[in-house]
Amino acid sequence: MNILYIHTHDSGRVLGPYGYAVPTPNLEAFAKQAAVFRNCYCAGPTCSPSRAAMLSGTYPHQNGMLGLAQRGFSMDYEKHLVRFLNRNGYRTVLDGIQHEAGWYLDTKQGAETIGYQEEISCPSDGYRQEDLTEWDKKNADRAAKWIGNYDGKKPFFLSYGMYATHRRFPDVIDRDINEDFVLPPGPIPDSRETRKDFARYMTSAKSADLCVGRVLDALKEKGLMEETVILITTDHGLAEPFCKCTLFDSGIGVALLIRAPGKRANGHVIDGLVSHLDIFPTLCDLLGIEKPGYLEGVSAVPMLDDPEAKIRDEIFAEVNFHTSYEPIRCIRTERYKYIRYYDASYLRINQSNIDESLTKDYFNERGLKEQHKYEEALYDLVFDVGERRNLAGLPEFAAVEQVLAARLDRHLRETDDPIRNGGISVSPEWKVNRKECLTASSKNPEDYVSAVNSNRKKS
Repeated sequence: MNILYIHTHDSGRVLGPYGYAVPTPNLEAFAKQAAVFRNCYCAGPTCSPSRAAMLSGTYPHQNGMLGLAQRGFSMDYEKHLVRFLNRNGYRTVLDGIQHEAGWYLDTKQGAETIGYQEEISCPSDGYRQEDLTEWDKKNADRAAKWIGNYDGKKPFFLSYGMYATHRRFPDVIDRDINEDFVLPPGPIPDSRETRKDFARYMTSAKSADLCVGRVLDALKEKGLMEETVILITTDHGLAEPFCKCTLFDSGIGVALLIRAPGKRANGHVIDGLVSHLDIFPTLCDLLGIEKPGYLEGVSAVPMLDDPEAKIRDEIFAEVNFHTSYEPIRCIRTERYKYIRYYDASYLRINQSNIDESLTKDYFNERGLKEQHKYEEALYDLVFDVGERRNLAGLPEFAAVEQVLAARLDRHLRETDDPIRNGGISVSPEWKVNRKECLTASSKNPEDYVSAVNSNRKKS
């Protein structure tokens, strides 16, 4: 059985198959023949930690990817799915973005570090970030051509990764998208600025959808649909305030569509909880390969056999570094979420962990710097979908809080999370912003911390 892994950047679930008015007809058509997981969550809502967790089946604090790969962080690549498949007779191919090794546009070096046998991406030189969706399209053509020439000698794992829907979005809004008549998804308020920003996201998503269609069409034309597990997902939530790099559902909730030939769940929606960590063991079961002992995930094959099945009562997620240090942990059940912020010395918004945008400007003009975080937070996800009413400390929810806090503590012990030892020291090779820094890509040397300073001031 082949594996086709298609992935976007920063999309969350804000795509057509999840009910959003985003122009993604190819994804919607695919969803009608795949299992659509409505409650999938990443293990770390920033790019590299999320992907490293999914592709190793281990939490970021276990595999080493505590922050962004282009900022000096790395993982135990021997545990990467690609190396595992190499050892099990697969032909592994990278086309486009990966974000688990070095600078994500340096596809050749990234492929070599991870262990891909082939790298077929177009050169990314000369593109503005606003135009990298055009690079995605050229890579879609490369993937389609590779599939068309596939010789069938070995099963393949083809990773086709897109820059879309990462910032910066295209600065020219698609002619079929009218910014006056779009509605930004929660928790983003509706305003002229946020509508323009979201229209640009929609433009990027439309481009990604065209690429998805191109690659899936090539698979159909080659007659490989019934010989290939197709996995489509993203890394984490939108690059917006209170989304990416937060443990709210708007940060950790992700699209996940899986089509495994012959499975009953194809064409159905699955509501049970699932983690990105569950993808590795699921693939092992689908392929009939013995699982490695280090996996933390649970196989979702029972859900693919029966859409009503449940494999989890809870998921866990974490943040360590994005651009600045912001240690957070959470446990989420079907009904409740408990979040713990470990840097009690800084319970304001880490603005450097929010990408620059019209939406961020909108929030800043209305007092974003005055907003605060709770050291502990408990949310009822039935009556507070937006996670804005903190129930921690209320007597009527004390029992729920106690149980979830204990379950989180047990998870930290069982996975040997270093956060239990008082914080994570910054290594000299990591590029880390000061938590007071206002922009992720600041050019001011004073906006960055050294390992010495970090060790002295760590929470």
